[in-house]
Amino acid sequence: MKICIVSDSHDNRKLLDIAVEDAKARGAEAVLHCGDVVAPTTLRVLQKHGLPVHVIHGNNTGDLYSTAKLAQEPQSVINFHGQDAGIELAGRKIFMVHYPHYARAMGTTGDWDLVCCGHDHKAEIDSIRNIKDTHTLFINPGTVGGVGAKPTYVFGDLLDMQFEIHEVPVREEMAYNTPHVTPHN
Repeated sequence: MKICIVSDSHDNRKLLDIAVEDAKARGAEAVLHCGDVVAPTTLRVLQKHGLPVHVIHGNNTGDLYSTAKLAQEPQSVINFHGQDAGIELAGRKIFMVHYPHYARAMGTTGDWDLVCCGHDHKAEIDSIRNIKDTHTLFINPGTVGGVGAKPTYVFGDLLDMQFEIHEVPVREEMAYNTPHVTPHN
């Protein structure tokens, strides 16, 4: 199963839409959003793609009530999990949280095949040695919204656990159309 991992869209519907469209063209069957959506209406652009979207909130929570309400609408593709989520896709255990330090800590438990986060807008793929003497994959897709960095997402395959960082395919002038926001640590 191929997936698209995004984070920190910060209301940039256009870049979020383009990233998911690009990932779907590559074969993505699900989307993971690691927080800082901000306005729940931002997620509406994903409805047309028909892919299940697993989303958590970050430190820019926006309207949590409306996010939960959006997830309950008939035929909604949105699965809102709250502040963090433990999900299973294609037989892989995945933990999603907004903060990198929290994701790394969860990765050390050995309970997860993959831990995903966002927050610092720095795209990274890493391997974490865990207490079970194996490795957990750590993924931070950066900021799909292009906030203070180029807009990126991660595309990968849960079957072979191969993932790569992709720049959102946009013109340069569109890539930085949001104001610079420094994440709160």
